[in-house]
Amino acid sequence: MSHLPMIRPGGQVTQFDNGLIPLLFARAGTQSQRRFIEFFTANIRNPNTRAAYHRAVCRFADWCETHGLTLERLSPVVVAAYVEELGTVLDAPSVKQHLAAIRMLFDYLVIGQVMPVNPAAAVRGPKHVVKRGKTPVLAPDQARTLLDSIDVTTIAGLRDRAIIGAMVFSFARVSALIGMNVEDYYPDGKRWWIRLHEKGGKFHEVPAHHNAEEYLDEYLAAAGIGDDRKTPLFRSLNRRRELTERQLSRREALAMIKRRVRDAGLPDRVCCHTFRATGITAYLLNGGTLEHAQRIAAHESPRTTKLYDRTSDEITLDEIERILI
Repeated sequence: MSHLPMIRPGGQVTQFDNGLIPLLFARAGTQSQRRFIEFFTANIRNPNTRAAYHRAVCRFADWCETHGLTLERLSPVVVAAYVEELGTVLDAPSVKQHLAAIRMLFDYLVIGQVMPVNPAAAVRGPKHVVKRGKTPVLAPDQARTLLDSIDVTTIAGLRDRAIIGAMVFSFARVSALIGMNVEDYYPDGKRWWIRLHEKGGKFHEVPAHHNAEEYLDEYLAAAGIGDDRKTPLFRSLNRRRELTERQLSRREALAMIKRRVRDAGLPDRVCCHTFRATGITAYLLNGGTLEHAQRIAAHESPRTTKLYDRTSDEITLDEIERILI
């Protein structure tokens, strides 16, 4: 890096290409600034993680500024006090994420000899044990109602059905799906495959379900982008409801899903993640195994996959109805 950013007069932060340097770290000197920038640009590659961790660190830095604390005065007691206070306004998972961001940044500063020890290393976050996921799930007939309700006489409808269908039938994360290029839907032998761009720059390949294949084929044929292999597969629309060359954003995907769900008369709690959970639950209801569901979903642990499994909900309801009074 040829130069380091300067603190703006009277400002709390200084600008750099990928975010902001809080004054807490900018005041600590050139090496602190350099390591801060490297942590968020070279060390964290996922843009969503980078943004979330940056918000967490900036919030902590603002709290330190409010309490007149400098980098040299930070200790486990200080970080613990912040975590305790944070727990009064955020839920446990959010607090744990904030603490993880702070701890990782200070580890990076310690390695870079900016700080002698990590003041967050010994601080414990709140306990949070999840045995059942909170993601709303659609029943198979509701998912079918949604897919069938989409008007596919327009390019927007064909695109939206292909997105929702691909998420349901491949257990795909929305960010992995909208990150696909045209070339990531490809033939191999007699089957078509979906190549998903997962976290950490990894690729995950899944055979296309025949329904997903039909939806994608019809969308590509209508869009006329089949030969543009290096361009985004799922694109935004302009004011004339025509496809642009710009990749659909997560925010636009969520807005589309909310609109489609509302038009189909389904619960408004449905979100992008709903379709991942819906696909996994439908798969397990039809005799699929947790091990295979984990592989299709690209989960590191079967416990994560189990959070999406709602097949036991109906059993629990049947049992509770046995209480006859």
